[in-house]
Amino acid sequence: MSLLPPTRPYIPAQRSHTTAHPPVTAAQLRRAARRVLLRNWTGASTVPSRGLYPHQWSWDSAFVAIGLRHLSAARAQRELETLMAAQWRDGRVPHIVFNPSVPLGAYFPSPDFWRSSTAGAGAGAPARTETSGIVQPPVHALAAWLVHRADPATSRRRGFLRRLYPKLVAWHRYLTEHRDLGGHGLVSVVHPWEPGMDNSPAWDGPLARVEPADPDSFRRADLAHGAPTDRPTDLDYARYVRLASDYRDHGYRDDDAPHPFAVEDPGVNALLIASEHALAEIAAEIAAEIDSGSAAGRAARDGLRSAPDPDVHRARAARLTAALVARLWDARAGMFLCRDVRAGEPGGRGEPIRERSVAGLVPLVAPGLPEEIAQTLADTLGGAHFGLGDTARLAPSYDLVGHAFDPCRYWRGPAWFNVNWLLERGLREYGHRARADALRAAVLTHAVSSGFAEYVDPRTGAGHGAREFSWTAALTLDLLAADPGGGGDRVPGRAEERVAAPAT
Repeated sequence: MSLLPPTRPYIPAQRSHTTAHPPVTAAQLRRAARRVLLRNWTGASTVPSRGLYPHQWSWDSAFVAIGLRHLSAARAQRELETLMAAQWRDGRVPHIVFNPSVPLGAYFPSPDFWRSSTAGAGAGAPARTETSGIVQPPVHALAAWLVHRADPATSRRRGFLRRLYPKLVAWHRYLTEHRDLGGHGLVSVVHPWEPGMDNSPAWDGPLARVEPADPDSFRRADLAHGAPTDRPTDLDYARYVRLASDYRDHGYRDDDAPHPFAVEDPGVNALLIASEHALAEIAAEIAAEIDSGSAAGRAARDGLRSAPDPDVHRARAARLTAALVARLWDARAGMFLCRDVRAGEPGGRGEPIRERSVAGLVPLVAPGLPEEIAQTLADTLGGAHFGLGDTARLAPSYDLVGHAFDPCRYWRGPAWFNVNWLLERGLREYGHRARADALRAAVLTHAVSSGFAEYVDPRTGAGHGAREFSWTAALTLDLLAADPGGGGDRVPGRAEERVAAPAT
């Protein structure tokens, strides 16, 4: 349907700490989420939030598209197309695409720090679009497939999958060919910002090897929009800047850069597996168009040298899954652990990072895990370390009883809506429907009670970070469109369903 202009801001009523927010209907929540996405739309893409994040972010746009598809399939397609238009020639999809109309001082690191069009020219950075030089988790093929399914007729008429498919293939090829730094078949991240869980305690050990940048060499813009107690420390930030500037000074070429920070992250690799399965579905769809002899089929033939083979993607997903289990599964911990590729003996296997990050549970979203591993992950999610359904209302980003747990500080404990959306999907994938239904209800409850916050305290649901955050609103729309009793298919939501906000 068409998107109408927003009416007024959605501002949740302020209540005392002993009073519950009144329940709202799903229709009211849908309208509120819709207003957030309308407000954050720039004309070609969606910013995560107007103040703190005024540009386009890679995995944010993927999650936004998943929600936008329930409002306008064409706009959801455009969200992904805008992002992929900034893809580098080597296949990487940058984690930020900068809006040239935003003042340089509004966000750091800004375009004049990354200097992608010049420093990244040898790696194929776009000449006329400024971007960052690092990446974020590869959830884009999954998003593209879900967007297509929302309105297949429009997608086929616009050639959406046909045009995006080669770009997605190149993106996955970049990850598997340029980022297998451990040499064992998994993707390594080279900066804490790449896995999306920027400030996780899992990065503390690898970061300790990094010489911080001079604090006088940069000015943080994030502290103007959030409490310092919620944000990374100055020391951590100085190390982030050092890693990014060193990568830039090596021309963003992975074979030249030393990459002192190199970590195999289970969440990143699980999303690559899920997206390879989605690419298999996309390939099958395009092949069917070609075989049909229709106008769409002729267009697909014109755009592709041959019909894509779904089995190529299924085979790669199987190889990645085997490597994920072999390299990162820890039966004693009951979850996957990150692996520090640079730790231990030179040329060795690296060493596991003994921190319980929620990234180690995200593999639930990947089809094809051994049954006993999937069951153990579900058990760990509800156990003492993550407490979902017991001590935690939403899954925390880090171990509730861990030494570094902080319910307010960025990725060191707070619950994030995109991660909980992935876990809901994973629980449903492996047959835990009642638990998925309960998590779905909790996400909707805390999305509305927090004013679509960036993240929340996992135990109380209190909101932190930016409000009216785009992926929170978008994934609210997606969960509202889910049939809790079905197998994960998305159907129109029920207007009479009520979402209760608990007392805090």
